[in-house]
Amino acid sequence: MSKNIITVAISVVLSCIAAYAIASKSTQEPTGPATPYNYEAGGVRAVNLSLSDYPDFTFAAEAAVDAVVYVEVTVPYRQQYQIVDPFFDFFFGGGGQGNARPYEQKGSGSGVIIRPDGYIVTNNHVVANASSIKVTLNNNRTYTATLVGADPATDVALIKIEETGLPTLAFADSDNLRLGEWVLAIGSPLGRELQSTITAGIVSAKGRSLPNDRGEYRIESFIQTDAAVNPGNSGGALVTKAGELVGINTAIVSTTGSFSGYSFAIPSNIVKRIISDLIDFGSIKRAYMGITMKDLDQARADELKLSTPNGVEIMEIQDDGAARKAGLKVGDVIVAIDSVDVKNASAVQARVGSHRPGDKSVISVMREGKKHDITVTFGAVEEKTAESEISLADDGTAMFYGAKLKKVDDGVLIESAGNGKLAQAGAKDGFIIQYVSGRKVKTPQEVIDCTKKARRAVLIEGVTAAGRSGYFAFSKE
Repeated sequence: MSKNIITVAISVVLSCIAAYAIASKSTQEPTGPATPYNYEAGGVRAVNLSLSDYPDFTFAAEAAVDAVVYVEVTVPYRQQYQIVDPFFDFFFGGGGQGNARPYEQKGSGSGVIIRPDGYIVTNNHVVANASSIKVTLNNNRTYTATLVGADPATDVALIKIEETGLPTLAFADSDNLRLGEWVLAIGSPLGRELQSTITAGIVSAKGRSLPNDRGEYRIESFIQTDAAVNPGNSGGALVTKAGELVGINTAIVSTTGSFSGYSFAIPSNIVKRIISDLIDFGSIKRAYMGITMKDLDQARADELKLSTPNGVEIMEIQDDGAARKAGLKVGDVIVAIDSVDVKNASAVQARVGSHRPGDKSVISVMREGKKHDITVTFGAVEEKTAESEISLADDGTAMFYGAKLKKVDDGVLIESAGNGKLAQAGAKDGFIIQYVSGRKVKTPQEVIDCTKKARRAVLIEGVTAAGRSGYFAFSKE
């Protein structure tokens, strides 16, 4: 009897201990790995934000913000206007007298200090044609800046202020950037009032190109992010969590003109090489293969019996270009450069653009179903000077930055705008040039002479083919 009583008592005690342990465990936080959803209270799963692994941007933001500056520019223009006088019209006809009134337009953007002695990288489109450039640091000190050089093909420009001991941003290797990685955008969206604004996002895509209907030669392999970027952010910094410069913010895709979820930055590896050339040589030493190429699609990949449509097909090869000398052929499909896969033409341009003339790269191509590794020694892009883009013919016509000019009664007719610098600035067939940088012109020779006298920006004013006043401007550089 006593043994049975002891056995029952022990069982009751053990049951009570087990029940208490279970009840205690159900009301305590787990001791396993911290995750947002491992906390239960009252039978309900709850989110414990203190346990979650959310990114901390404080170090990157504080390390980078002082190296990002506000850039303000002044761009000179001349506006065509007409004085309407009924008495002048009655006696002489024509409705009045035309004239050109000078005025200035303000613009703004951002920049990044990359050397403590005052070198600042920004976008070419921020400072193009500017007559003055002012830089305001994060501590509100303002300086006058000078343009060291610019590269329209990559939209990179380098400016300088006279100061030392400035905070800088170190360059990250943009090739190591991963999809989904967190980044910060720092700049001055919408003007000085929002200077040093910091936004966060992830890397949405790499190697992006943007539509370009002007036929310009451009090197584009943008980093796409969803960090909020607006007008004024151009030239600002795209920063990694480590506080390093991985890109220069340059563009947005929007139907409203404001941020719509897509922003684009020039990779730091491209920026670094461009500014190195501008500092060391004063111009860009750009590598060149001498090919035209086209992205593959699935149909073409099937025709070539390729397993994927990743790569670019060589469509043409210049006779004296680096590609032909190395043994590349029309129909070859470039799939990698220096063991780095290239999926489209933008990626090829970016890889080649990271080299200088004389550098060597191993180009991997698919040819008749087999992979070949071919070493190419890059050539140099023939740089056109202002003089080489201007020529005067015996009949009085002139070639002027890709356009053909001809003398007419009212001024100088753009007989053909072509697809060069003048067309890129907005010139159209049938436009009559009447003023160049404020000086009246009547012949192509006078257009050339006035252009040569201009320091950097050239303002063209006149009448469109529809008979309306118009103007456009371009940079001689």
